[in-house]
Amino acid sequence: MMDQSFETTNKPKSIRDLVKSSRFLKPELGIILGGTAGFLYYHFVGCSSGTCAITSNPFLSIIGGSFLGYFILNSPCSNNKC
Repeated sequence: MMDQSFETTNKPKSIRDLVKSSRFLKPELGIILGGTAGFLYYHFVGCSSGTCAITSNPFLSIIGGSFLGYFILNSPCSNNKC
């Protein structure tokens, strides 16, 4: 019979290893950079009349930027898998 034991990806052994790993830092970095970019967009470009749904509210700009930052840095195409 064949031996079915095989290695999977390197899983972190503790919470500290998880926080230091790229599995944790890359999404966190995308969220922080995206949120910062969203706030800067609100501050310098944002809509002052209040009619723009996203750019008239700093919280919505930060949340939207965070989503974009997360999805841009964690897209499958960034790992050359497209």
